[in-house]
Amino acid sequence: MLDRMTVGDVPRKHHIALRGPDGALRFEECITREGFDGPYTIVYHLRRPHTARQVEAKARFATPAPAGPMPLRRRHYDSNLLAPGGSMLTARTPILFNRDVAIRVSKPTEADPAYFNNADADDLHYVFEGAGTVRTLFGDLRYQKNDYVYIPRGTIHRFVPDTGSAHHVLTFECLGGVGLPKQWRNAIGQLKMDAPFCHRDFTRPSFAGPVDEGLRHLVVKRGNQFDGFAYDDSPLDLVGWDGAVYPWVFPILNFQPRVGQVHLPPTYHGTFATRGGLICSFVPRVVDFHPEAIPCPYPHSSVDVDEFIFYCDGNFTSRKGVGPGSMSYHPTGIPHGPHPGSYERSIGTKDTNELAVMLDVFEPLVPTAQAVAVEDVGYHESFRE
Repeated sequence: MLDRMTVGDVPRKHHIALRGPDGALRFEECITREGFDGPYTIVYHLRRPHTARQVEAKARFATPAPAGPMPLRRRHYDSNLLAPGGSMLTARTPILFNRDVAIRVSKPTEADPAYFNNADADDLHYVFEGAGTVRTLFGDLRYQKNDYVYIPRGTIHRFVPDTGSAHHVLTFECLGGVGLPKQWRNAIGQLKMDAPFCHRDFTRPSFAGPVDEGLRHLVVKRGNQFDGFAYDDSPLDLVGWDGAVYPWVFPILNFQPRVGQVHLPPTYHGTFATRGGLICSFVPRVVDFHPEAIPCPYPHSSVDVDEFIFYCDGNFTSRKGVGPGSMSYHPTGIPHGPHPGSYERSIGTKDTNELAVMLDVFEPLVPTAQAVAVEDVGYHESFRE
C-alpha cells in the first residue's frame, strides 16, 4: 500500500449517510486487509454491491500442478516459445509455484470478456511487451512496456489491451500479499528520502465516476476455484472512494539503483516484498567502482532461497544463452553463478545495461508441465563449458 487517497464523492465522515443530488442513499462498502486491522478503503456505490446471482464462470486460467519428480539442477525456460492467444483471464500459463507465490506468463491477444476478482492473492504483473488499460473498480490505469501493474486481492478489474498491441506479461500471484519493503519506509509509512523510489514514481487510478461497459459478468477465483456471478447493472458503479487499498502502476525504470565500491547483494535491488519472498529490479546502472572490483555477480550458495530471474533487455554479463524473455531458475542445494569466462571478463567494466526482474523465495519452487515444455535441457551442463 502506498498512501491514502480520496476521490469522487464521499461523506465528511465514514459510516454516515451519503446521498446523491436526488436524495438517493449511496451504499458504503469497506474493503479491508488483515481483518479490520490492516489497510482499508471505503467505496461508495450507487447500488448495493452484494446482489449478484451465481452463474457458471465464463473464463478461467490454468491452476499450477507439479510436473512430477525431477532431478535437482539449474534450469532455463524460454517464455518466447509460449503461444499467444486469449485474454489475461484465460492465458496465464503457470511456470513455477510454491505455497506463497505462483509465477505465470501470459500473451493475451484480446480484452478480458468479463471482470475478474482474484480472492486468493495480490497480482503483480510485469509488462514485458504491450500497452493498454486496466479498468478497475477504483478507476482506469494506463500501462505500457516495462511497467509493473499491481492489483490488490479482491479488486474487480479487467485488462483491455490497445488495438494491435502484442502482449507478453509476467505475473507473480502472491498469496501473502504485496507491499513495499519495510526498510524503505519511515515510522509513519512515508518512503524515505534514500529509498530507491518515491511516491511520485507510482501512477494511481484515474477515477471518473460510475462506468458501464455493458458487462455484467464477474469471475471470482477463490481456493483455485473459479465461480461466476451475474449483475443486473454494472459493478463499476462507484461515485467515490477513500483509503489506502487500490491498484497502481510502477515503471521499472523509475527504480533508482544503488552501487558501491564492491558488489552489493540483491537485497539492495529489493522493490516489492511478499510473504516468503522478495521481488528485485535490476536496471541499467554504474557498476562497482573499487579499482579491483569484480562487477559480475559472484558464485554463491544461498542455502535458504530459490532464485527466479526474468530477463527483459540488455547485455546479461553473467549468462550465456539467455536473452529477453528467458527465465532462469536456480534452486537451493547447488551453487550457482556466472557462466565460464563471465567472472573474469567483467573486471574493469564501468556500467551495465541489463534489465531483469528477480524473485527470491524461501519455499522451494515447483516446475509445472508447461515449464518443462519450454525448457532448455542443456542449461545445467552449460556451466561446465
